[in-house]
Amino acid sequence: MDIAKKYSEWLAKANDLKTELAAMNEDAKIDAFYKDLEFGTAGLRGVIGAGTNRMNNYTVGRATQGLADYLLSKSKKLSVAISYDSRHYSEEFARYAAAVLAQNGISSYISDKLKPTPYLSFMVRHFSCDAGIMITASHNPAKYNGYKVYGPDGCQVTDSAAAEILGYVNKVDYFDVKAADFNAALKNKTIKFIDVTREYLDKVYERSVGGGNDVSIVYTPLNGTGCDIVPQMLFERGFKNVTVVPEQARPDGNFTTCSYPNPEKAEALKLGIELAKKLGADIVIGTDPDADRLGAAVKTADGYRLITGNEMGVLLIDYLFSHKKDLPKNPVVVKTIVSTDLARVVAELYGAEVRDVLTGFKYIGEVIKKLEKVGESDRFILGFEESYGYLSGSYVRDKDAVLAAMLVAEMTASYKKQGKTLSDVLEGIYSKFGRYYHRTVSFTYEGAEGAQKMKDVLSGIRRKPPVAIDGSKVVESIDYLTQTVTDLPKADVLSYKAEDGSKLIIRPSGTEPLIKVYITAANGGEKRIDTILAEANKFMQ
Repeated sequence: MDIAKKYSEWLAKANDLKTELAAMNEDAKIDAFYKDLEFGTAGLRGVIGAGTNRMNNYTVGRATQGLADYLLSKSKKLSVAISYDSRHYSEEFARYAAAVLAQNGISSYISDKLKPTPYLSFMVRHFSCDAGIMITASHNPAKYNGYKVYGPDGCQVTDSAAAEILGYVNKVDYFDVKAADFNAALKNKTIKFIDVTREYLDKVYERSVGGGNDVSIVYTPLNGTGCDIVPQMLFERGFKNVTVVPEQARPDGNFTTCSYPNPEKAEALKLGIELAKKLGADIVIGTDPDADRLGAAVKTADGYRLITGNEMGVLLIDYLFSHKKDLPKNPVVVKTIVSTDLARVVAELYGAEVRDVLTGFKYIGEVIKKLEKVGESDRFILGFEESYGYLSGSYVRDKDAVLAAMLVAEMTASYKKQGKTLSDVLEGIYSKFGRYYHRTVSFTYEGAEGAQKMKDVLSGIRRKPPVAIDGSKVVESIDYLTQTVTDLPKADVLSYKAEDGSKLIIRPSGTEPLIKVYITAANGGEKRIDTILAEANKFMQ
């Protein structure tokens, strides 16, 4: 079906979107209808609005009907857990998904109010559900929303399951989806509002290492789902000196104080750091809108130092292994292939086995599942990715910023007793093992032309891969689509390692129109990173 025909059908049938559709110029029509919003392993994610390439009730309904058909092909007595974040239409999409499931005879447990993504993972496991749906666009700008699908283990669906679900989704007509009356489904208990905050937090607390709570904290939920649950957690763990950034304390889908609510970005913690300076706080902690990622800035003699995702992963590994009293035999640490090699060095010093997985926390979840199958889930100590995601324990199967906030607060308090900051500890690690320099850069390719450009760029790199990284010969090239070097699944990822240890890893994002380039400089510091980035720029254009 061509774009004009799709547009005409939507104009005729999508009555609630007629005004927006009628106002579209030709460029807007192309961008809204040149493809269906892709259902990948992370589900759907896109700009909110009218069209097949947008987040709206029709794309949400179609995805939910496809999921229902997939589930019904497996069993007949089914239940699904549903939660949502603070974004525009998140609650509406969550309720509509529940109503579509109800129409198909599938029960839903829906959170009584907005809750973090790891909470949804916990819901799935707690109620032994067949699937989970989280309405969120994570840390994307305000114009986005998304729809994540989880399997019965509480982990984002595997590649094979996602492909199977997509097959069912593609058979569904946008305008044939039917939904039950939400209030009637509530009355007959096909849909149930639930609150398992107590049960969830109790599991989080089981991962506590202790070490004290005498530390001053500035916290920002970035107008997202951490707004209530993180302060509650900190209070219950005995952290009394906690100040929440007032402008970012309550849910706000506009994210007016921070256009890109991503704790990976310095701007996201700007208000928190300004408040911390006034109060003299020891640490600033920020969680993204669905509270699965955590960023932090620690007080130093010169102000506040932002801790990168790689650095926090290394700090947590060192802290857990040096402070945890009940370590199992043969402990396991899991990291993504784009995360720092320093994590391996530190973890192996403590006798841990380190496993590398593809980018995406579901792959860390799969490692936990395999350990659980052989009765060894207690061996899992920490999983992390450089994009500010951390998990300790198997009570959920996704990164958990609520847990991470607890561990970071405890770690800060523990080292404060010793007269150290996290910055001091990090410098001590660097002095022992050497300094690692990393940078992640994103190249954006918007719209239909951008999608083709992304394919052309990746094809071009495959045809003519780099032979050196800033003068150091490339000695290891891995194309994860065709490689046989590792036992990892196929993935659209290119990795190049130079003789001196420098690295370039290139992968398209699974949720945004961009290609990410991960740079590691083995020496030469930030200036060398700049040089390597300049080289990378040439083949990304």
